[in-house]
Amino acid sequence: MEQIRPWQSKDGSIDFQAEGAPSRTDAEDAVRRVTDAVERLSPLLPHDAAYHRALVADLRRWADDGFQVPDFLDSLLAFQPAAERADGLQHLVVFPMYTQNGNPDRNLEAVVLRMVWPDWLAELERTRYDNPLFCGITFEDFTAGYDTNSAVLFPETIAVREAPERFSWGGIFCDREAARFRRVTAAAVDLLGLELPEDIAALVHDQKRCEEAFVLWDMVHDRTHSHGDLPFDPFMIKQRQPFWMYGLEELRCDLTAFKEAVKLQADGVPQARDVQYAVLFDRMFRFPVTGERVRNYDGLGGQLLFAYLHKHDVVRWTDNRLSIDWERAPQVTNELCAEIENLYRDGIDRPKLVHWFAGYELVSAYLAPHPGSKWAKGPDALDLSLPPRKLVDDVLADEFPLSMFYEALSKKLKNVIASTKGITANGAERVAA
Repeated sequence: MEQIRPWQSKDGSIDFQAEGAPSRTDAEDAVRRVTDAVERLSPLLPHDAAYHRALVADLRRWADDGFQVPDFLDSLLAFQPAAERADGLQHLVVFPMYTQNGNPDRNLEAVVLRMVWPDWLAELERTRYDNPLFCGITFEDFTAGYDTNSAVLFPETIAVREAPERFSWGGIFCDREAARFRRVTAAAVDLLGLELPEDIAALVHDQKRCEEAFVLWDMVHDRTHSHGDLPFDPFMIKQRQPFWMYGLEELRCDLTAFKEAVKLQADGVPQARDVQYAVLFDRMFRFPVTGERVRNYDGLGGQLLFAYLHKHDVVRWTDNRLSIDWERAPQVTNELCAEIENLYRDGIDRPKLVHWFAGYELVSAYLAPHPGSKWAKGPDALDLSLPPRKLVDDVLADEFPLSMFYEALSKKLKNVIASTKGITANGAERVAA
C-alpha cells in the first residue's frame, strides 16, 4: 500500500499521465498484492469475513475500472465493528480514505486495531449512556496516513459513490489520546510548576488508566452531540456557522462528560475521577496551543475553560507557578457547563443570528476578542441585510487570540506537541514501513 500512495491523486484516483506515474500493469500488480495479503490474513479474523470479501471485490473493481476515483461503499457497508464490541477483538481495516487531523488525501490506508470494550464500560453503555455506534479502539499497526495526529476512524472519511443513509459505527483510538495526553500534561505540569495530588500524578504516568479515562470520556462525549436542548443540527454538518459555535458545541460535550464523571465518582466508578482531570488537563494544556490559529474551535474551547476557571479563582497563575483549587474545580467546571446549556436552551427560541451573537457574548465575557473584530462591535458593524451564512465571512480567522499566558506556554510546549505525531501506547513514534 505504501507503494500505491505516491501514485494517487487527492481524490484517490491514479493519473497514469502524471509525472512519475506507474504503468497500468504495475498498479494492477500492487493491488493484487494487497488483495492477496487480505485473503491470507482474513481467516485469522473470521468475524470480518464478509467485509474482507467485499473489500477484495472493491479493490479488484477499482483496478478493473482503470483506477478512477475509488468507490468502496460495498465494503464500507459490510464493515460492522459496532455489531460485536468484544474487548480485545481485532480488525484488519483497508479503505481509500483521508485521516482526520492527519492526511487530507484519500489514500489507500490499512490499520490493524483492537476493540476496547471492558465489562465495566459495556455495563455503563447498557444502563446509562446508550451509544450503540461507538467503538473504543487501539492501534496494532497502521500505514502512513495514521503516522500523524489522527486519533479517529470515521466512515465519512472513506471514498464512496454516495453517502449511506446513516453511519453505523465510529471509532476513536484511546491509546493515542492517552499517550498524547500523558506526554503533553507531564511537560505542562513541569513547566508551570503545578503540584498534583498523588492520585492525579499517578494517572499521568499510567497508560492503562488514561486509556480507560479516555474511552469513557469519548463514549459520553460522542452521544452528547445528539442529546440535550439542541437548537441546531447536532453535528452542524449542514450549517455554516462562526467557529465559536463549533467550539461551544465541542466544549459542551466535553463538559457533559465531566459532569457525568462527577456523578459517576459519587457512585463509586473508579475511572470517573480520572475522566475529570483528563478533561481539565487536555482542554487547558494541549487544546489551546495545538494547531494553527485559523478557526481553531477546539483551541477556543480550551481557552474558554481556562479563563472561566481563572476568573472564578479555581486556577491561579502567581509567581510564575500554576495552582488549582482541587476541591472547587468540579463545582465551577459544572457551572460553565450550565452556562452553555442555558445558551442552548434559550437558543431554541432565537433566530439563528441572534443565537450566534448570544454565543459570542458568552465567549467574549471571558476571552478578549481581536481588536479589529467587526463582530465584537455588535450588530451595527455588520450588514444585516445579508443572510447569516454570509456574515460568517466577517469572522476573523483568529477572532479570540491567545492570551499572554498561552502565548508563552505555546512557545514552550510546541516541540512537545509536535513530538506526539504518530504516538501510540508505548510512547514511541512508529516509522511507517
